[in-house]
Amino acid sequence: MTTMTVPENEHGHARVFAVDLRDEEAEGFRQRIGDALGAEPEEGKYEYFPVSNLEGLGLAGYLVEGLGMEADQVRADTGRLNAIKGYVLIVLSSGVRGKTLTPGSPLRWIGTYSEPVRVGSMDKLRSESAAGRSEEKEPAPPPKRSDAAMSGRIAVAAIAVLLLLVLVMILIA
Repeated sequence: MTTMTVPENEHGHARVFAVDLRDEEAEGFRQRIGDALGAEPEEGKYEYFPVSNLEGLGLAGYLVEGLGMEADQVRADTGRLNAIKGYVLIVLSSGVRGKTLTPGSPLRWIGTYSEPVRVGSMDKLRSESAAGRSEEKEPAPPPKRSDAAMSGRIAVAAIAVLLLLVLVMILIA
């Protein structure tokens, strides 16, 4: 029996299982998927259907075109994938994160495929706003002092002189 531990942070993987049941048995298998996997997948995070639904596209084509899996990974298993008859179970990693799968009969693991990894461009930003201020040649002149500030200083000095005069008059008297 195969054991698959799905990391909590796994993203963008699809595990494909062939379901080895006759069509009449496969119809009722949907309620037993969790038992066969060894863990209950989240609703809506797995697909269970007859491969005949993919006529013209094939299972390999569906994995690449429908689920966005890496074409080179799928291409390596195209023969095995397109040879599956009957039903197939595709379990997305988002449906079983942090769980350990122990798939048993009637499931037969075919492979695990992942979405392509896309790394963003590391080009330098070409924008005036991205240039910053480090390219300025001369520092900007200090701002001109306002007339209100100067008037305030003169008023404070005048009050100080008047207080000194009052203090001197009190001492003399």
